[in-house]
Formats: sequence, structure tokens, C-alpha cells
Amino acid sequence: MDSRITVEVNGIKIDLPKGATLGDAIQASDAPYREGNSVGILKRSDIEQDENLIEYRIMTTAGEFMIELFTKDSPSRKRWTEKFEEYRNIPLRWSSRDAIAFGPFVSDMAQKRGAGIYREYQVLFAAAGGDSHNTHLIISKDKHSAEYGAPEEGAFGKIVSGKSVLDNLGKKDSIIGIQPVTSWKQTGEHVITTDRATILKDGEKVFTYLHVVMSPESPLGAEHFFALIRTGSFKVDMVSSSFISDHTLIGELPPYENYEPRSRGNVFLRTVGYGAGKAFISTDDRTASILHSVVGHVDLGMELVKMAEAGHKLLVNTTPPRIMLHGKSFQEAETELAMFGVKLNREGDTADEALIVSQEPDTTIEILREGTVRATGVDGSKILSIELYDDTAPITMDFFRHAIGLQFRPIGVLPLVMMYENTYIFKAEKPAEKYKEILPENTPKKKVIAGEIGVTNQAAKRMGMVGVKTKDDDLFGPTGEKFISTNIIGRILDMEKLQHFKEGDKIYVIERNREGTHGQ
Repeated sequence: MDSRITVEVNGIKIDLPKGATLGDAIQASDAPYREGNSVGILKRSDIEQDENLIEYRIMTTAGEFMIELFTKDSPSRKRWTEKFEEYRNIPLRWSSRDAIAFGPFVSDMAQKRGAGIYREYQVLFAAAGGDSHNTHLIISKDKHSAEYGAPEEGAFGKIVSGKSVLDNLGKKDSIIGIQPVTSWKQTGEHVITTDRATILKDGEKVFTYLHVVMSPESPLGAEHFFALIRTGSFKVDMVSSSFISDHTLIGELPPYENYEPRSRGNVFLRTVGYGAGKAFISTDDRTASILHSVVGHVDLGMELVKMAEAGHKLLVNTTPPRIMLHGKSFQEAETELAMFGVKLNREGDTADEALIVSQEPDTTIEILREGTVRATGVDGSKILSIELYDDTAPITMDFFRHAIGLQFRPIGVLPLVMMYENTYIFKAEKPAEKYKEILPENTPKKKVIAGEIGVTNQAAKRMGMVGVKTKDDDLFGPTGEKFISTNIIGRILDMEKLQHFKEGDKIYVIERNREGTHGQ
């Protein structure tokens, strides 16, 4: 009896003892994984699947991309499915603004004379000069017309992921491998789970994360997506036949930047109207929309996206990773930026230990494009550390983070507008109370503890005011309102710093916990 099994983890085969668990596979493969995120398991099927294969992963010396075959039968489609292994190790022959070509190789192709019209990212065979011994694999990069010597049927497939690799290919590059990808829809049975004790069986495929390549055309949209996945996860709030969506930042209005088809694997944002701020990942091809801006593309892990169910969280890695300097010391920032070859210019308090409170440019894509960033630092004594109670005041948390900027950055700004006796009153610069609800929640019962942060709710005229007291109070909340009009949202961890501030000062606050369970 065989005491070993073979499984795939994110496309890499590993050998494990029989009875091994999902956790064993993750550890043995050193796969990207984070506790609480869901992992997809594609079960082994005894049914022969080759005739149903429609996706192929093409590995090149410059990276990999994936093609999907058109469903319509054609001689080119048949030629690919029967002979794709023969196209390994063929070099890049030429590259232009419109297309690239790998070859040459010998085929039995009958070519059509005359120019053809080709759409972006289509894949086709072509016999240059009508010579079947001079056949090439052509990949269109943009919509154009050309006389390649293609067959009557034209293209037989399209690129569905890894499109950015096409721009990186050069004369010295070549195809080094082609691998068919079995769709979970063909194999049928799959499991998505957070249970690392799940027993694996021979032949199963495990997917632990998805990788998103951010679009250089969407610098602001990319920051919206980075903020959405700041804890590392895409939270699946809705699943439809053509997408999954995360509603974490609904109500935040990302700009419209990139008009592009919502192709399978594309990540896009709703920019206006009902549901603005939602993030989507396409599981099917859809046309471009004036309501949705494309910000990236899933390069790896679409299998996990297809398996996703509402309520699950999916681990996400991105290229490039986010460059967010807020809250870091200049010394830490310079170490991080050195990895990207980016120069840091210091402003404000320029000491190594000073903490950064702003950066210019403000987006990752622009920073990488310019190769330099200006950052402003302040002494740590001017930054308050706060702990927020997400579980007891979720509606007020949405208002508070939006109003002071914590939805998108680790550091927020709270102007100090009033001081009296043992009370400090703040008013956020962004008037979020005009369009965000502040319903009564987590209101004090007997007394308010010194250091607790309160927000005036909709039961009082001064809704949206933020306050804190330096002494316990059994009559009024941190903003001076009655208990019923006060929502307790967290606490300041270093109250002694408040004595250094005066009315009119901008106070920076840094959130020390993101998902803790606290409250009265």
C-alpha cells in the first residue's frame, strides 16, 4: 500500500505522507497563508478531462501568462490542443507596438491571404509569407489590422492573465514551458475552508492566495484597493455568476481612471452611484463600463476566486506592494524604499526616529514612477496612540475612520478645537457626519473612564464631535453630552501627551489595534 500522496499547492507539486492535513501541506510548501483566510481545495476527478481543457499557463523567461481557448472549434484550436507541448523552448522572434511573435516552427497550416483585424490580447497562428515552415505564435497587444498569413478562422484564444508580462518580453526571451490548467468547473467537487486539519487526498490541488498586478493607469484606484486589503484579505461579501465583491469601503468614492473591459480576473471599483466604493473581481468577461474603473488583474489564484463563497476571506498579495510610509520612522522608511530604488527626501523633523505623517506623491504607483518621495516627520510626542472598539461600535467606527483618514492610512488627523476643565474636544476636518450615520451604540451606562474616546451621535445637535476626558465622569460623556448622546469608540493609550497640545493644534493619531475586541 502506498504510504505517500502527491498534492499541488499553488501549482507546485509536493510529496506528503498519507493522512497529511491542509496545514501540513501549507507548512511543507511554505505557501503564502494567514490565519482566518480561506483555502480552496480542488478534488481529484476520475473522469478524463483533456478534451475539456480551455486554459493553459505559458511560462517564459520574463514571467508567465495564461491563455483561454475560444469555445468554437477550429483547426487552430485543434492544432493547439494536440501539439502545445511542441511549442516549448521556442524563442521570441519579434515584438512591435501591436503584437509579439514566437517562432518559427513547422506546421500544416493553410493560411489566408490578405489582412485581418485582431483585437487586443488575441492568440493566433500565422505562416509568414505563406510558408508553413515559418509558422509563428502571434499574440496581439492592441486592436489592429495586419497581414500575418493567419488561417481563415483567425484567433483561437485570448490572454486572460499576466498581460503585463507581454511588455517585459525582449529578444533574448523564450517560452520555457506550457501547462494545461484544469478548471474546477470541469472537475466538479471542491472545498473552501479555514480548517487546517482537513485531510488531503492524493492528486488534490490547494490554492492559498491570489496575486494581483496593479494597473499603472490607476494610481488612486490602486490606493483604494490597498486600503481595502490593508489586513491582507479580500472579504467576500457577495458572489454572482460574473464576479465576487468586497463592500468594506462602500461609501468611499474612488476616482474614475481606467476604462477597460472587465475581463475575467480584472479587479475593478464602482466609482459612482449606488454601491460606490465596492471592489470586484471578475469571474467572467464583461464589457467596459463608465461606472467601473479597472485597477488591476489577478495574475495567480483565479481558481480560489472561482471557489469563493460569501463570508470567506481570501489572502491577497500585490505587485507592486503598497508603499505607505505613514507611522514609520525615517530610518525604517529609507530601508523599505531602498528595496524599490526610491530616494527619500526628509522634511519637518528629519531625525532618524521621527515618525512620518505625510508623503508626496501620495500613491505607490506615482512614487515608483518618479523614483523619489518627500516625507514629513514629527516627533513621536506629537502622535497619540489609540485603540478602537470595532466590535462594539462598528457604525461609528466607519464614520470616525472616514472622517480622520484612518480608512486609507495608519495615521489620522484630529484638530483640537476646545479645551475646558478635564475635557478635550476635537472636530475632524472632513465633514463626514453629513453623509455617514452615527446611530447610538455602545453608550455609557454608569460612568465614562478617563482616556475613553467618545463621539456625539445623532441624538444631539453637535453630532460628529469627538472628545476625551482626563478624569472619570459619571454624568457626561467625553464630548460633554449626556450618556445617551455619546458613543464610546475606543481609548487613548498615552494620555500624558495631551498636556503638550493647545487649541488649534493638529493632533496625529495612530491606531495600534485594527481588529481587537474591546469595549464596555
